[in-house]
Amino acid sequence: MKNIVIAAGYATRLGELTKNFPKPLLKIGENTILGRMLDDIDAIDDIDEHIIITNHKFAGIFEDWIKGLRYSKPITIVDDGTETNETRLGAVCDLLFAMKKLSIDDDLLVVAADNLLFFSFQEFVDFAKEKRTSCIMCHEQPEIEKLQRTGVVELDANWRVLGMEEKPQVPKSHWAVPPFYIYMKKDLDLVRHSVENGCGKDAPGNLAHYMVERTSMHAWPMSAGRFDIGSLDTYHEAVKRFG
Repeated sequence: MKNIVIAAGYATRLGELTKNFPKPLLKIGENTILGRMLDDIDAIDDIDEHIIITNHKFAGIFEDWIKGLRYSKPITIVDDGTETNETRLGAVCDLLFAMKKLSIDDDLLVVAADNLLFFSFQEFVDFAKEKRTSCIMCHEQPEIEKLQRTGVVELDANWRVLGMEEKPQVPKSHWAVPPFYIYMKKDLDLVRHSVENGCGKDAPGNLAHYMVERTSMHAWPMSAGRFDIGSLDTYHEAVKRFG
């Protein structure tokens, strides 16, 4: 299984802090946002490589960062060639770019690089192996306003995904979907042809929505919480609370 980190955005909502520096490498205490995530994922036996897809503007910074790391699995940096927020490929196209460039044909763990997590991805991998399907995560979100800004899934009693909507005005459940996914090798052909068949390019949830309608998928209920660093205020809060 390959761990693919989507880190090609420009984090414009963080202003000057990320104007010339990638958000995933911002410090939280003595570690970085991404470093905390890789510390967990690197310990998973199924993972044999970390692949970080970033943009041309930040690729050199990531290359310098990995020189000082000592993980048990190799890390590959993929440069998508873009240099501005206006020319970005979008998360789905970045994933497809990395898959094509590296000729990837393995199970994939696909993660966004701007969250602090309070559970282990090992649980998610074990769940996918048990279900033998591609998988998403989910968590209960009681606030309608927040459900209207994210992906929302309907589930059966065995956690099989019955349907998914992006940013629904009238959510059909309280199960929200964070940006962490497992795509099995048997489904990669669907992934490769997703954009040409109408899948949205920008948010990673677009691909999950596309896949739910075309293959069997399950949703793992997160065993603990996460902290999404999406703005300058939430970054400063993360440093204060967790640094």
